[in-house]
Amino acid sequence: MMKYPKEYLDEIKTRLKVSSVVSKVVALKKRGKEFVGLSPFKNEKTPSFTVNDEKEFYHCFATSEHGNIFDFVMKTQNLRFGEAVKYLANIAGMQPYLFTKQDEEREKNWKEYLSIYSKYVDYYHDQLLKNEKLSNARDYLKNRSLGKNEVKKFKIGFVEKNPSFFDELKKEFSEETLLDSGLFFFDEKKKKCVERFKGRLIFPINNISGQPIALGGRIIENLDYLAKYINSPETNFFKKGSNLYNLDLARKLSNKLDHIFLVEGYMDVVALSKNGLENVVANLGTSLTDKQILTLNQFFDDIIICFDGDESGYKAALRAAENSIKELKPEKQISFLFLQDKEDPDSFVNKNGKNYFLDFTKQNKLPIHQFIFSHYKKQTENNPSSMAIFEKKLRSIANTIKDNFIKKYVLEFFLEKIAELTPYSNQNKNKFFVRKTKSLESTKKIFNESQAITGVELKEFSLLYLLLNNLSLFQSNIHLVENIKLFTEINKQIFNLVIDKLKSNETIDVEKLNFDKQLLDKINKFAPIKHILKNKPKNDNQVIELLDDISKDLFSHDLELRIQELESKFSKDLSEKTFNELKELKNERKTN
Repeated sequence: MMKYPKEYLDEIKTRLKVSSVVSKVVALKKRGKEFVGLSPFKNEKTPSFTVNDEKEFYHCFATSEHGNIFDFVMKTQNLRFGEAVKYLANIAGMQPYLFTKQDEEREKNWKEYLSIYSKYVDYYHDQLLKNEKLSNARDYLKNRSLGKNEVKKFKIGFVEKNPSFFDELKKEFSEETLLDSGLFFFDEKKKKCVERFKGRLIFPINNISGQPIALGGRIIENLDYLAKYINSPETNFFKKGSNLYNLDLARKLSNKLDHIFLVEGYMDVVALSKNGLENVVANLGTSLTDKQILTLNQFFDDIIICFDGDESGYKAALRAAENSIKELKPEKQISFLFLQDKEDPDSFVNKNGKNYFLDFTKQNKLPIHQFIFSHYKKQTENNPSSMAIFEKKLRSIANTIKDNFIKKYVLEFFLEKIAELTPYSNQNKNKFFVRKTKSLESTKKIFNESQAITGVELKEFSLLYLLLNNLSLFQSNIHLVENIKLFTEINKQIFNLVIDKLKSNETIDVEKLNFDKQLLDKINKFAPIKHILKNKPKNDNQVIELLDDISKDLFSHDLELRIQELESKFSKDLSEKTFNELKELKNERKTN
């Protein structure tokens, strides 16, 4: 059997969490550091199957089955090893390995490429730490609040102005191979190979397994004729849109944290990390790609995109939003965080520290669909033509979303928000206040003077009126009243006091209850129910029927509030769990 290169298999394992592969077959629940579920190898009622992403294996206590993602796919789908590798490589977004001459050639070139980068990064990292002539680079880092720890952690290096490392590498690699690495280019005037990153700090860009495959470089002097930042050019082994700076370190935190910050620059990553925020990656000076979002989604449920607080940062965020909303999935979130004007994550976190940054994030992050809506709303004028263009634009953005479930809800969110901006579309709001119980309908006209009292307060007054005038009946039927929910603070207090007294089994007298007289007068004056009771001979059944009416109305009010709360939550997280809760409550509303 042909043998897959170890690096190829490692790359698949690195790109795919065991839990994300297993969850396609087994419903998993998080428990501490592990996930648990029902065994796919045996019928069972109690979960005995565990998955550990950190250790990269699954274990089934019922059958003693144990292994990595390849074993799992082979056993659950009845595949041979080679088929399992193809299946998983496809999910991981990798090219299939076909064992052709080209594949073997490519593997050889890949090993050379890695070796060149590894030697280059080690050499210039060592120079920055030890070469006494490079004090200007070290001073620059100090001024940016970066010390030895960060230099070592991110293996930052510095390439001198007149470097000579090319000659060193030439002893081992051909000139063509060195030029293919992107670290050097041929200078036509001087007719020689020149280092692309001379005079720059270098930040190694690692692949997901932690091997350097490209560089970002920053000048340390302000020279107008040089770009502040440059990146390695694309090579056979480095594609900007497929990689993210610091993903090799950040992905390891995905077992503890469910969110990741995505920033624009290397310095932002290093500064956040230094301040204790290590779950952060940067896109490499290009627009955010679908590939980068899909990669992050393999590891994290919540991507928080935090670009600079200037106009170009805002424009980059808008491009990122329109591009990445396509990949939105149930249980995955993408949000945006805008810093105050002229701040970038580097300056912001160094000035304010980690906790302030996290609080600021909690209060200010904006879900992707809300950001897109508010951006286009700002550009809309209040006339039919402009509103039509606005709606058309939002519909076309919603239509790019690949997941049908999310597409439906983002579109619904957009259209509801548009309806709020246009008149005559709010007729279904506040149904509770429109729908009075039949028994109270006839008394509406009497309450013109009570405009300041809300519908729910009137219901509560009726409940209290009924209670206070039928104390002995409710004392022997306490179960009918004790679980009713009230909403107005003062009415709630009276209600609880009366219930406590009724439960104590003492004979009680309204006169002796220590209530505010003004409040009692208000209840007696405004409780709509007294007009119904006045004209009829009072009997216990009728009182209980009226109580039932009121408690149903109060329950409906509670239902409406819970629905509103969940709708607002759903508009932020668009999660299937919230949606299902909402559906249940709406069904309950129909049956009431």
